[in-house]
Amino acid sequence: MNPPAVRVSDLRCVISGRRILDSVSMEIGAGSRTSILGPNGAGKTTLLKCLMRIVRASAGRIEIMGEEIGDYSQRRLARRIGYVSQNTAGEIPFSVEEFVLLGRYPHLSPFSNVGKEDRDIAAKALESTETSHLSGRMFETLSGGERQMVLIAAVLAQGADILLLDEPAAFLDPRHASQVDRILEDLNGKMGLTVISVTHDVNNAILAGDRVVVLKSGSVLYSGEPSAMTGSGILEEAFGKTFIYGRHPVTGDLITIPDAIRK
Repeated sequence: MNPPAVRVSDLRCVISGRRILDSVSMEIGAGSRTSILGPNGAGKTTLLKCLMRIVRASAGRIEIMGEEIGDYSQRRLARRIGYVSQNTAGEIPFSVEEFVLLGRYPHLSPFSNVGKEDRDIAAKALESTETSHLSGRMFETLSGGERQMVLIAAVLAQGADILLLDEPAAFLDPRHASQVDRILEDLNGKMGLTVISVTHDVNNAILAGDRVVVLKSGSVLYSGEPSAMTGSGILEEAFGKTFIYGRHPVTGDLITIPDAIRK
């Protein structure tokens, strides 16, 4: 039996004296698609950063593909896990092709040059994210939706097995948000990548993927199938509000409906 892609056991994270994560335990199967849901301040982004070792956990254990995270070098960990942050701001003086090629750094020695194989892999990553036509553009000229797809392409160029995304569709218009979600579905379903996404979009968490982890105040409130979460009181407890539910007209899933606004 293959080990889970990610196993977290009794994880705690304290930053500047404040406990951000408290006794977090979860398993995420290889090749699955998981949404991490919860209110602001629940510890969602910190959990992703602990998985990338950007933030060091204060206690507990993290295993990546069955191996304790402390046994990985940073370069080897980057071959396993790719991370797409919520927002990449500021000036990035690279073309799209050059930026995606930066994703090949875990596979290059300090003094080696980018070769044909690296360029072929970068080109395939751009193709997979439908951004080949942007290869000659400067990264800083891209729209928000284009930028997000190129960030995913750079992570694909890493050759990672696990893709972590922090609100990948935040601030995107409906068309680009739908495109991002469709690409993630292909990367998971067709390429077999393990996809773990932090989101505030409850319905996306319900409809996209096969698992949801709900955090509240730094602890796991729920971990399991999306269908068992809706209508059970979990969302109400997590977000401190009531929800209205209805059936999706296509899938039949129980989803949330926006509250009525009285005028």
